[in-house]
Amino acid sequence: MSALQGAARLVLKIGSSLLVDKATGKLNRAWLESIADELARLRQRGQQVLVVSSGAIALGRPYLGLARDQRRLEDAQAAAAAGQILLAHAYQDLLEARGIRIAQVLLTLEDTESRRRYLNARGTLETLLRLNVIPVINENDTVATQEIRYGDNDRLGARVAEMTSSDVLVLLSDVDGLYDGDPTLNPAARLIPEVRELTPAIEALAGASATEFGSGGMITKLMAARICMNAGCATVIASGKRLYPLKAIEEGANCTWFLPGRTPRQARKQWIAGTLVPRGTVTVDEGAEQALRAGSSLLPVGIVEIAGDFQPGDAVTIRSRSGRDLARGLVAYSSEEARRIRGRRSEELPALLGYSGRDELIHRDNLALLDT
Repeated sequence: MSALQGAARLVLKIGSSLLVDKATGKLNRAWLESIADELARLRQRGQQVLVVSSGAIALGRPYLGLARDQRRLEDAQAAAAAGQILLAHAYQDLLEARGIRIAQVLLTLEDTESRRRYLNARGTLETLLRLNVIPVINENDTVATQEIRYGDNDRLGARVAEMTSSDVLVLLSDVDGLYDGDPTLNPAARLIPEVRELTPAIEALAGASATEFGSGGMITKLMAARICMNAGCATVIASGKRLYPLKAIEEGANCTWFLPGRTPRQARKQWIAGTLVPRGTVTVDEGAEQALRAGSSLLPVGIVEIAGDFQPGDAVTIRSRSGRDLARGLVAYSSEEARRIRGRRSEELPALLGYSGRDELIHRDNLALLDT
């Protein structure tokens, strides 16, 4: 079984050059039909899929009558606003015909780097997947000025894969993987089928030529692969210039796999436990301690003391009554709110907070036990 077939959850990144016909500026519908068939096939075998799709600006320009060489920022933002509707409608039309519901999610890189916004976005995506919905994600180009000028959906795809603890990121490209030279200049250049460590020598391959292969897309794909490898997620770069490209990968078509040395769960737990600086301490009772060791979330009812000043998304240390550090986790509430709901049951929280928030102070997916 290939890594793609064995992935419980995967992110598929689709670029504008594959989705939109360069000559007409129209949607490449036959190609997207094949992708819709593939998404339905993955769903039928029990896999969860998130789609990161470019194409809004490319579709919006001709729709608004804007020339391709018009590069003003406000033109790009207007094209993104119009094109996003066309893009979402195309996905909904094709996937709904196959019995699949979709949801549109617009993100910026800031949404994946600010811990509070990161947790909110992660919670939304997890809920959509639980509801058997495919999230179709794009950069929020209408407001994200830097992303329009310098951003790329390869990197956004990697951040989404990291955020959702996905097993595989699929980067469909104009080329079928990473080569030891520029294949457009050197016919003898050889495909590198597998990378287990992103060494300086490997990274240099992406910037060795002055062609689009070297100075454009491949560099951003290696950046995405590095993000994913650090998160325990495999990445595959493969050609999308064919119908049914995912099936081709599974059947052994040329591609390059970037394989991490740990799982997404291991990587995430290590990040929470060893990388983030705790902003406070939450002391719990014996019942909560036992529940945490059994793999449960931390509920307010088990909290006996709050120390420190923290905001939602910050890391805190969870401590036993006897003073042992039990775990670290990312909190859903501020320290002020945590003190307000300390020791109370979940059904009491809306009245205490004035709104309906999460039942747990720290969800088990955002919690890492320490060796004690």
